[in-house]
Amino acid sequence: QLQLVESGGGSVQPGGSLSLSCAASGVALDYYAVGWFRQAPGKEREAVSCISRSGSSTNHVGSVKVRFIVSRDNAKNTVSLQMNNLKAEDTGVYFCAADPWSSSCSLTSTDYSVWGQGAQVTVSS
Repeated sequence: QLQLVESGGGSVQPGGSLSLSCAASGVALDYYAVGWFRQAPGKEREAVSCISRSGSSTNHVGSVKVRFIVSRDNAKNTVSLQMNNLKAEDTGVYFCAADPWSSSCSLTSTDYSVWGQGAQVTVSS
């Protein structure tokens, strides 16, 4: 059974950088596309980025394009999200999730069947 665990969250000033990692156990992660989602206080969960099984295809929502980079290392069963030039509106709990069906990757949360517990990211001066 696939399990996902996020790590690497924390606090940073605006303009700073953070890197999140999503580690998989139980099943090889290369069977899954992986997405990153976030939820700010009082708001609904929203998509951030995703990466296909092989890593050849990625997608990002417009607000993080250029600033965020998603990558994966299937040999290490991990997916990373490098977040640069962070803004206050990037604050929230970040979740990684696995999608066993998409041929590329999806920014639709209902396509994902396995979720991590989340990692807090706080951007504040």
